[in-house]
Amino acid sequence: MKQIFLLAVCISLHFTITAQSAIKVEKKGDGTPVLFLPGFACPGAVWDSSIDQLQTEFEIHQVTYAGFDGLPPVKMPWYDALKNALTDYIKKERLSGIYIVGHSMGGTLAADIAATLPGICKKILLVDALPCMREIMMPGVAADQIQYESPYNKQMMDMTAEQLGNYAKMMSGNMTIDTAKAALIAQWMQQADRETFVYGYTDLLKLDLRDDLLKIKCPVTILSASWPNPDLFKQNYELQYAKLVNKEIKIAPSSRHFIMFDQPEWFYNELNSFLAK
Repeated sequence: MKQIFLLAVCISLHFTITAQSAIKVEKKGDGTPVLFLPGFACPGAVWDSSIDQLQTEFEIHQVTYAGFDGLPPVKMPWYDALKNALTDYIKKERLSGIYIVGHSMGGTLAADIAATLPGICKKILLVDALPCMREIMMPGVAADQIQYESPYNKQMMDMTAEQLGNYAKMMSGNMTIDTAKAALIAQWMQQADRETFVYGYTDLLKLDLRDDLLKIKCPVTILSASWPNPDLFKQNYELQYAKLVNKEIKIAPSSRHFIMFDQPEWFYNELNSFLAK
């Protein structure tokens, strides 16, 4: 009975520590460690079907961020908290020779980690991710012009649940051609902590890793969406990753932002090829 009680206390303590962190990590399997980083507002479970298709056994680390999927939020700046927590996790687990797979902001975070901890990463796979989103979405706008307190952020914070639902539905519909997955993405957005959803995105818009790409020593594979203009996507990726020397850019056919949802077989093949090389 005493052993059972102690075990329960340990489990409870682990849960508390995890809940207070900026990340939650689900670890399973044996082999070479692979970190799966989701995009903004998405849980680590966004990678479930991709992990199920792996052809080789790996030690999987599925990450979910604070403020999403029911995890408690953390103080701003949100992105810095995530990066520090993930860096600490890698060191604590003594991970080396790791693969990192990141979608959207998860890919941005993957590149940031690879630049911050050179020699730790074996390879990284970036799925429709950019080192400087601001340059594409708000060209010519400096990072210091973007603040938490802004008319746009106030409008987002003041949205009713119905208004947020309509917004999420519109946004998710532009991110995937799979209507069922679009509904799921919209649900994740609506379940997010509102301040994290609004101010966390502000953190991402301020971020610019283009110069830091020079610090990345490992090979990098970049998978880009193609809708609505594959040539424009290719051009943007070449410009954004100009300072990344060891890279390969591939364009996913007939795909929007969630490549793993729109072209699953193509993506599974690329993922397994990436991990097998």
